[in-house]
Order: sequence, then C-alpha cells, then structure tokens
Amino acid sequence: MIIQTLAFYLFSSVTVFAAVMVISSKNPVHSVLFLILAFFNSAGLFVLLGAEFLAMILVVVYVGAVAVLFMFVVMMLDINIAELKHGFLQYLPLGGVVGLILLLELILSLGGFIISSQSQSSIAAPRPNINEVTNTEAIGNLIYTNYIYFFQAAGLILLVAMIGAIVLTHRSRENVRKQNISDQINRRPQDTIEIKKVTTGSGV
Repeated sequence: MIIQTLAFYLFSSVTVFAAVMVISSKNPVHSVLFLILAFFNSAGLFVLLGAEFLAMILVVVYVGAVAVLFMFVVMMLDINIAELKHGFLQYLPLGGVVGLILLLELILSLGGFIISSQSQSSIAAPRPNINEVTNTEAIGNLIYTNYIYFFQAAGLILLVAMIGAIVLTHRSRENVRKQNISDQINRRPQDTIEIKKVTTGSGV
C-alpha cells in the first residue's frame, strides 16, 4: 500500500509539473516534450486505478500519434514565436474571464459531486464483476450506451479544435506556385499551344 501511495504522489506531481511547463515554456518544441511526459505519467495513474486499457490507449494513441504529430507540425511550420506573442495583452482580459468561468464550473461540479450523498454509490456502480466482464467491455458498454451523446460531443469538440488549429497555423506565402485544377481542365488548346509552319531546311 505504501508503494502505491508513493507511486501515486510521484506520478501526480510529475504530471502537474509537466502540465504547467506545457503552457509556460517559451519554445513550442519543449511544450510538446513536456506534453509527452504528462501523458506517460497520466498513463501511470490509470494503471494504479486499474484502468489498463485507458493507460495503453493514452500511450499508443496520444503519445505515439498525436504528440509526435504535434512535434513534426511545430518543427515543419517554423512558427514565429514573436508573431504569436504579438497582441497577447489585447486578448488577456477575455482569456482571463473565460478561464475564471471554467475554473468556477469545475469547482462547482467537483463540490456538488463530493457533497452529494449518492457520490459513493455512483463511484461503485460502473465497476463490474471481474469474473463476468472485462475492463475493455465495461468501458465500451458505458461509452456507447450511457454516455454516447457526451462521446459524440467530445468528438465534435476535437474536430472543431483541429480545424481551428489548421486555420491558426495557416500562412499565405507570396511567390508560390499553386495548382488550379479548374483552370487546367477548362483551358483551350489555342491558349497553350502555338503552331508554327517551318520550311524544310530552315530550322526553327
């Protein structure tokens, strides 16, 4: 029991530290590396809770795909950090208000859950009998039956976030040749081909 407690405090402290460094690092590459560290320690916390499936999903999907993709995108885009910081103070009040509202919502949700008399029963309810159903089957039953609407809403939120990230990182560059499919299909031979009659022996 002591080893589990020490492991919990170790994983949780490193996770909180890595999460703070993700949003406070000046270099975006360092932020991605701290994000990977936070994912690994979160997976360790899931293992301590007995959710091995979630731990493996966190490592395989997020660390193996999403975080590495973030790393390659940040390195290939060559983001100008000074340009990103430009106008930060202009949106700081609005961002602070939104962050405060989210913090209050989290506090109220957590406080209401702790105060509720049914909190202990709701914690014990999703845990199935080990002999009857596996951990993966129990998660699938919960996600795709009781929480299907929340699951779909989370997917839509991730889709909007992905589109927003693409829009924010897209930059229009000048003097770059771009392919226009409609112009290529609709072009006429007389616009692109010039036919000249060359007499024999005179050359071009």
